[in-house]
Amino acid sequence: MFSEEFIGPNSREVHSGSEQPANVPIEIQAVADPSNKRRGEAAEAEFIARSAALGFTPLTPWGECNRYDVAIDHGTGFWRIQVKLSSYSCQSRYHLLLAIRGVTYIPAEIDFVAGYIAPLNLWYIIPIEVVASLTVASLFPHTRRGSKYEKYREAWCLLDCTRQARGWKDIPAVCRCQQLAVRCAVCPLRG
Repeated sequence: MFSEEFIGPNSREVHSGSEQPANVPIEIQAVADPSNKRRGEAAEAEFIARSAALGFTPLTPWGECNRYDVAIDHGTGFWRIQVKLSSYSCQSRYHLLLAIRGVTYIPAEIDFVAGYIAPLNLWYIIPIEVVASLTVASLFPHTRRGSKYEKYREAWCLLDCTRQARGWKDIPAVCRCQQLAVRCAVCPLRG
């Protein structure tokens, strides 16, 4: 028989049934063995947890024959997301591999690449139009100026709007999603 108890945010607290605190974020610490497959699965779990915590509805496709890992229901349709992980830096740059056996991703297959920089716990939500036909994208999270992908750092708001609402070159004149707690790198409301 299952108990309705859970351990609270402070591991010494135990709550039961109706005593659960409201709005406690769920945090997943995904751990993987050294294989690339397991590390990729851990990154997908992190993406699902983070997007759900931000109020999105993540969906996972059945099987492994799709070119995307997760779909996000944005109210009027779905965004297809390919999750990519970078765990190691080389000269302050992190690489996202954007091809499988030399085959790159195209807009007909996915809508966004979600690049996760695991050591820094950073996400880059990059529209596929920006990286289509590339085999590698280099991210420079330590040097914010001059990096062409920096405006996609924590750009979760892109998942909450249509292509037409993104603005010219994905730079908004006004905030794309005022109710979202996370602000992208170019958000006018970012402090």
